[in-house]
Amino acid sequence: MSSSIRLALVLHNHQPVGNFDAVIEQAYQESYKPFLDVFADYAGKLKLSLHTSGCLMEWLAVKHPEYLDRLAEFAAAGSIEIVGGAFYEAILPMIPRRDRIGQIRTYTAWLERRLGCKVRGMWMPERVWEQSLVSEIAAAGIEYTVLDDFHFKNAGLLPHQLHGSYVTEDDGRILAVFPGSERLRYLIPFSQPHESIDYLRSIAAEHPGAVVVFGDDGEKFGTWPDTYRHVYTDGWLRRFFDQLVENASWLHTTTLGEAIDAVPPLGKAYLPDASYREMTEWVLPTERLLEYEQLSNEMEKDPHWPQIKQFIRGGFWRNFKVKYPETDEMYSRMMMISSRLEEAFADGLDRELLEQARTELYRGQCNCAYWHGAFGGIYLPHLRNAIYTHLIAADNLLHKAVAGSPAQRGEPWIEAAHGDFNCDARQEIYLANDKLAALISPHRGGSLYELDVRSICQNLLSTLARRPEAYHRKVLAGTGSKLEGAKSIHSQVIFKQPDLDKQIRYDAYQRKAMQDHFFDDDATLAMAAANEAMERGDFLNLGYEAKLLRNPHRIQARLSRDGNAWGVPLKITKGFTMEAGSGVIDVAYMIEGLPPGRSFHFGVEFNVAGLPSGCDDRYFHDGRHNRLGHLGSKLDLAGVRGVNLVDEWLGIDVGLRISEPSSIWTFPIESVSQSEGGFELVHQSIVVMPHWHVVGDAAGRWSVTMQLAIDTSQAESRMEKSTQAAIAATV
Repeated sequence: MSSSIRLALVLHNHQPVGNFDAVIEQAYQESYKPFLDVFADYAGKLKLSLHTSGCLMEWLAVKHPEYLDRLAEFAAAGSIEIVGGAFYEAILPMIPRRDRIGQIRTYTAWLERRLGCKVRGMWMPERVWEQSLVSEIAAAGIEYTVLDDFHFKNAGLLPHQLHGSYVTEDDGRILAVFPGSERLRYLIPFSQPHESIDYLRSIAAEHPGAVVVFGDDGEKFGTWPDTYRHVYTDGWLRRFFDQLVENASWLHTTTLGEAIDAVPPLGKAYLPDASYREMTEWVLPTERLLEYEQLSNEMEKDPHWPQIKQFIRGGFWRNFKVKYPETDEMYSRMMMISSRLEEAFADGLDRELLEQARTELYRGQCNCAYWHGAFGGIYLPHLRNAIYTHLIAADNLLHKAVAGSPAQRGEPWIEAAHGDFNCDARQEIYLANDKLAALISPHRGGSLYELDVRSICQNLLSTLARRPEAYHRKVLAGTGSKLEGAKSIHSQVIFKQPDLDKQIRYDAYQRKAMQDHFFDDDATLAMAAANEAMERGDFLNLGYEAKLLRNPHRIQARLSRDGNAWGVPLKITKGFTMEAGSGVIDVAYMIEGLPPGRSFHFGVEFNVAGLPSGCDDRYFHDGRHNRLGHLGSKLDLAGVRGVNLVDEWLGIDVGLRISEPSSIWTFPIESVSQSEGGFELVHQSIVVMPHWHVVGDAAGRWSVTMQLAIDTSQAESRMEKSTQAAIAATV
């Protein structure tokens, strides 16, 4: 038997929904285009399989259609196999079965229509795998996919058994699965080309006829730190391709489709739930991840560690929804929209609008904002905002699709519901009208945890609490430095800003709205901003009783709790009221049981997310348009009746009006987090906290009313002008 082997190079190019246009353009210029430019010189001699996520493909179709034309030419010539997948790169176990199949089928149709190719295989987003996916992937028309060798090792297979495809099955349907080589993921492109060739030669000597798969991000060829110089300027990619050509007598590059057609599967395998190794580590609770890392470091010198390590498994991807409750909030909102969309199709509503809503839903399922590891993920506000933008757009379309509804007629409306919207066995409250949608969690301090502004599709409570991360030990130790040469992002320790160790703070609760604090009398803005103001009550995180009060045009959620502050029994009652056609939420508070003559330092926390800090066109004003500072300012206001937050770029003015003269603290919430570029300080939200030294009246009561007014007239005026200009251009 010949000692030749096949090498399947599988590249995965992806940019998240909501990523900045300039960032995607940079990736195009540094990775996607130069890679294809180099490959063009070898297209008759080498082959590869290429997956480009649908969100990136849509961007390319608008910005660089010539790139898609080139892909079509390579595909027609048989040099590049086009690999499909979930249209908007959703992690499949995260979305309903109907959406898994729908995303895959929709993207297959799009690729075949635009590129004129046959799509047989798919890329598994983040290689997050559950065995039950097999029947759904097969039902979507896919024949094969790529996972990591880590998945197969978890099933008990040995390294020498991982040089080819396996058949796997669920519910009588089969799928071919290739193990991607972790060794090659770290060799390519960070080691010299001959090291990869030598590794492949060793496989050929021991396993003639093998199929070896390299499957990884295309961005590591130019976009990852220092890789453009390494891969293109220093010529790594050309040298690698040259060596593949020089060794073509025994090393045959192939597409996945050709490998499936030419080489029988090695056998059948059922694979446990997993992702790539690093992902299974990142999902672990922070304290367990630290323990895992310490144990791994200690065991590295043990001669038995290589044998022991193969039986070590990390965590389960779905637990990102536990590690980051904000992920669960996005997920739960997405599930609400998906369920309503399915019902709307079943009810035969306006199909054109429902298809638009489905596209928005699919975009809102893009995985990147739902988790965090070496990439910014959920820590990046613009990615979270983008998810909510598309989910809110889908929600708007669903309301409009109901024949004869006020939403369809453009009239004011209001609705309310209660239910277990986030699948935690507890009831939440949903209030919505034609301007806003609000979600309230009675069991979590009676807080408002989502506030959607329909006109601009923005969730003002897309916040993120600061919590410990395993990599913070590196920040606190100050061990960062810029490493010489191109390295895997898993190996780099780079500080993008100085003194990050002084910026690390942790929150004991999620940063939302209508959160009730009792502080010491001498608590200050500086203490609150540094998380050093002691909490003296039990109202912040514990449960409130709730009920809904309705009339045709006005709905109120009323919440109450019997608790205590400084050991004194108190009762807080608060109401959130919305009216049809209004962008205002009325908030009323009453505290009962206040002892005569005693003062209590009471504050109500509002967070506002999605409005960046440090920009001249994002600022506070006093309600009379006198500017008070940019949105990252720490303000200590006294004797005021409110404050406004403006984002001129978004076209929104968020105003808080208070019935009584009040003190107000404002300060930013900033996290120290990791991304592919290094460690950085990221603005997450703005705290606006009116606070009072309250004293009860003769009956031991104190009350205040507030209005949260959302004005998007500036944005709506722009939209109207844009629409008029578009109409004029077509006349």
